[in-house]
Amino acid sequence: MTRKLALATVVASLVVSSMAACTGEQDELAQWMEQPPKKFDPQPYSALSGVDPFSQQKLTVALKQEARQPNSMLAAEINRRKEPLEAYPLDSMGMVGSVSKLGQPYALLRVENLLYQVKVGDYVGQNYGKITKITETEISLREIVQDAAGEWIERPGSLQLQEKSR
Repeated sequence: MTRKLALATVVASLVVSSMAACTGEQDELAQWMEQPPKKFDPQPYSALSGVDPFSQQKLTVALKQEARQPNSMLAAEINRRKEPLEAYPLDSMGMVGSVSKLGQPYALLRVENLLYQVKVGDYVGQNYGKITKITETEISLREIVQDAAGEWIERPGSLQLQEKSR
C-alpha cells in the first residue's frame, strides 16, 4: 500500500509542477498578445529589372569577349565550324567499337541509335571536346570548360568501350 501511495504522490507532484509551468507560459502568451502588432511595410521586388545571370544573351556576350582575347584557348574553338556530334552531351554517347583504316584508328560511337565513325582530331560533346587518342577500349579527349573562378581551362575526358549487356 505504501508503494501505491508513494507513486500517487509522485504523479500528483508532477501534475502540479507541470501546471505551474503552463501558468508561466500563459503569462508570457498574454503579454505577447497585449503588444500592438508590428506594421508590415511591403518592399517592391527590384530584381526583375536586373540582368538574368543565366540568360543566353549574357553568356553569348561573355563568350564573344573571351574570343577576342589574344592567346585565348576558346578563340579558336568559337571561330571554327561546329561538327555534328558537338550537339550532344558526352553522357549520351557510347563507344561501341573501334576499327583501323590504313593504319589510322577510328572509333564507333552510338548516339540516339545511330552509329558515327570518329577519328583523332574530331570534336564531340558540348564542351569543345577534341579527340586526342583512340585505343581499342577508350577514346581520350580534352574539353574546354569554365572553372569556379570563371576561367577557361582544359579538362581531360574519356569514353569507355561499352560491353554488350546480355
